[in-house]
Amino acid sequence: MNLSLSHLILNASVMVQLVMLVLLAASVSSWFVIFRKRGYLRELRRNADRFENSFWSGGRLTDIYEGLRRRGDGDIGLEGLFRAGYEEFSRARNDGRTAAPEIVAAVQRAIRVAQVREVDRLESGLAYLATIGSTSPYIGLFGTVWGIMNAFIGLGNVKQATIALVAPGIAEALVATAMGLFAAIPAVIAYNTFTNLVERIESRFHAFSEEFIGIVDRGVQSGAQGGKG
Repeated sequence: MNLSLSHLILNASVMVQLVMLVLLAASVSSWFVIFRKRGYLRELRRNADRFENSFWSGGRLTDIYEGLRRRGDGDIGLEGLFRAGYEEFSRARNDGRTAAPEIVAAVQRAIRVAQVREVDRLESGLAYLATIGSTSPYIGLFGTVWGIMNAFIGLGNVKQATIALVAPGIAEALVATAMGLFAAIPAVIAYNTFTNLVERIESRFHAFSEEFIGIVDRGVQSGAQGGKG
């Protein structure tokens, strides 16, 4: 009696094979999201560390902004928040607005919009991983129940039931459960890990936003032209 994994999959019922195919697709797609998300968060944290070192080194805001433009940076992460805030600050000064509350409010709005955009990027894919992690075991369980049901129905058509008759059906059914867990466990681990990282990055966004707005406020109040106050 051949109970190898490949034999069980190839000889499973059509419904169980469909369940296995769905779980395989879910597993492959979740790993794709995991690797892509991992690379994005790693790049974001590396850029954030580099930008904060540059930002708090004592240079002028204008120099930092021009440096980002020359390198082609400033589209994501803390750099994106800084760029949005600085461009709004420059626009307000060029428009002749000098009232500190008006300029600070405009910078706050620009940074808030940029922060919402960055948070959306950070959280993209997390809902999908949560869905895979929560539904895959149930999909696998459905395949298991279906396979066991077929195995017992087959027993009703024979006069003498033996382990040899029922074992292949039960074994192929349990493969569906195993595949469900194989798809779910990495997705759940990745979801929890990424959620923790995203929360920490969001805290850095919020802290930087508050610091930058404070710098702008002090600069406007003291009449500084592009300095850090």
